[in-house]
Amino acid sequence: MAGVPHSPELSLRGAAAADLPAIRALVRSSYALYVERIGKEPAPMTHDYARSLAHDRVWVAEAVRTSPAPAGGAPRSPGRTGLLGLLITVDAGDHLLLENVAVAPEAQGTGLGRVLLARAEQDARDLGHTRIELYTNAAMTENLAYYPRRGYVEVDRRTEDGFERVYFVKTLVPRGA
Repeated sequence: MAGVPHSPELSLRGAAAADLPAIRALVRSSYALYVERIGKEPAPMTHDYARSLAHDRVWVAEAVRTSPAPAGGAPRSPGRTGLLGLLITVDAGDHLLLENVAVAPEAQGTGLGRVLLARAEQDARDLGHTRIELYTNAAMTENLAYYPRRGYVEVDRRTEDGFERVYFVKTLVPRGA
C-alpha cells in the first residue's frame, strides 16, 4: 500500500450522492478505534453526510484497479475498488473549516492524509481564504501530533456537545509569496 497517494492507481474526485453508503462505511471503519477511548461514537460517526454532500465540498479518494488488456484485445477500462479517504471542507466566510478527514485503516500511513490536506489547502485558496481551521477530539492523540507536523497550530481546547475538542489553525502562505 505504500506509495498509493502518488500512484496513478489513486483517484481524488468530488463525491456524488451514490457515494453516500461508501462514505458512511469508510467513516465507521476509520473512527471505530476511538469509540472505546471516547466512551461513545465520535461526532464524525453520527454526522449527516447527505447534508454535507448537498452543501459542502466533499472529496473522496479511491483506488482505481487497472488490469492489462487480454492478449490481442482492447485495454480494459479501470474499475473502482472502494473508498480509501474522505475530505469535507466548508466555506466558513473568513476561513475554510476542515470538517472531516478520514483515511481507511488499510491506507493509513501511506501519505493519503497529506494528499487530502493538500486538497483542503487548494479549496481554501479557491475560495480566497488564507486560513484553515479544524478541531479534533482530545482522545484522538494521533491527530494531536499529526496536525502540528502539517503546519497547524493548536489555538484552543474546550468541551462542546459532550466532546473534549482541540482546535487548530493553519495560515496559508499566498502563492508566489
